[in-house]
Amino acid sequence: MVFAKDKNQTNLCIHHYSLKDWNGLGTLLASDSLTKQDVPAIAYVHQKEFLLIPGVVFHQGMELTYFKELSDVPKHPYFFSTGVDSNNIQLVSFITQKLHEQLADVFSDLAIYHGASSFLSYVFKERFNLIGQEIWVNLFGKHLYLAGFTDQELIVFNQFEVASKEEVLKYLLIGLHALHHDRNHARITFFGSSESMGISESWVKEYVGHVRLMDPAANQNYAAGL
Repeated sequence: MVFAKDKNQTNLCIHHYSLKDWNGLGTLLASDSLTKQDVPAIAYVHQKEFLLIPGVVFHQGMELTYFKELSDVPKHPYFFSTGVDSNNIQLVSFITQKLHEQLADVFSDLAIYHGASSFLSYVFKERFNLIGQEIWVNLFGKHLYLAGFTDQELIVFNQFEVASKEEVLKYLLIGLHALHHDRNHARITFFGSSESMGISESWVKEYVGHVRLMDPAANQNYAAGL
C-alpha cells in the first residue's frame, strides 16, 4: 500500500497493490503517481527475519554479529532498526542492498521501518491494560504476528505464515505452551483480518477460555472522502 500524507500526517490518498515478491517493485515505483513526488518517504517492510534487542545493548554496526546464527542473511545486506517501547527495544532486520538502492533511487529522503513496529507500538501502549497472561495476534494477509506477555512484560514475539484458521490455532497453542500460560485463564486478543480467515470468537473459545476479537483504536486521520 502507498499512503500520501500532508504535513499534519493526514492521509490524502491511498493506493493498494498486491505483490507476490520484490521483483515487481521497480515497475510499481516507476508507474505510481504518488511515488513520483519528491517528498520524504517511510517504507514499512514485513521482513520475516528480525531480532528484538534491548536498547541499552544495541550498537549500530554490530548487526552481522547479532545475526551470525542466521543463514538467510544475504551476501550484501542493508540493516535497519526501529525503536519501540520508547526505544527500550530495537527491532532489527535487513533487506538486500539491491532493494535498498532501488528504494533510494526513487526516494531521496527515505526511512525504513519494520512492519511489525506499528503492531508492537500499539500493544505496548496497551501494556498497563494487560492481565498476567496475555497473547495478542495480529493477522494480515497470510501472516500473523504473535506477541506473548507475562505480567505485562513481552516474553515471546514472532511472525508466522498461515494458510488456514487451523494453522493460526496451532501457533496460538504453541505460544501458550512456550509461555507456560493456562489456556483457561490467559486472555487472547485478535485483531486484523480474523473474519477473512474464518476465525470467530465462538470457535476460538472451543480451545481457550478468554478471547477478544478487536478493532484497534484508530490512530490515523483521513481527508474527507477517504
